[in-house]
Amino acid sequence: MRRTAIGGAILAVVAFLLILFGDALDLDLEKVALTGAALGAVVALVPDRQPLFRGLGFAGGFLVAWGGYALRAGFLPDTSMGRALAALFVLLVLMGISVATGTRVPLWSLLTGAAAMTAAYETTFMITPSAFPYESPTAATQMAMAAGIGYLAASFLGAAVEADRDEHPHEHPTRKPAPEQGSDAKLDSLMTTPKNEG
Repeated sequence: MRRTAIGGAILAVVAFLLILFGDALDLDLEKVALTGAALGAVVALVPDRQPLFRGLGFAGGFLVAWGGYALRAGFLPDTSMGRALAALFVLLVLMGISVATGTRVPLWSLLTGAAAMTAAYETTFMITPSAFPYESPTAATQMAMAAGIGYLAASFLGAAVEADRDEHPHEHPTRKPAPEQGSDAKLDSLMTTPKNEG
């Protein structure tokens, strides 16, 4: 419990410093600091697959979503149909990557990466789709920086969470279904034959 509290405090301080120094250094990180740090922390904390594959999944989803914006900017109309087709493309590619790797790269980490890129760039893209070549690298860099720092900060927290779980395992007693009332009595009555006296 204590280690988890310390790790959580470290992550909170990291998000605070990202916003503070991002503004001081004119990195414009305040828009993505909390989202990026939180998503990076999720990739570090979820105890599913090896950290390498979780990180690859996040990066892969991030790049595929970026490619979805390139598709929208260059080939698809700026309409609901265009946005729907781009979303379909991104999700099918992410699913294909997970299946092709035998789910070694988990689908949830791919989706987390795609969500990070979408959170960083969707609003800007909706305002000026034609500025994709110039504005998307900035948004991607900002989000990648915030997510990477969040991942590194939460790596310690992940070890703390696992240690706490090992020290205080939760017991989940299984409930046995109650026998149906009257079923045994009915069966006994069928199996028992009355004795004929006389």
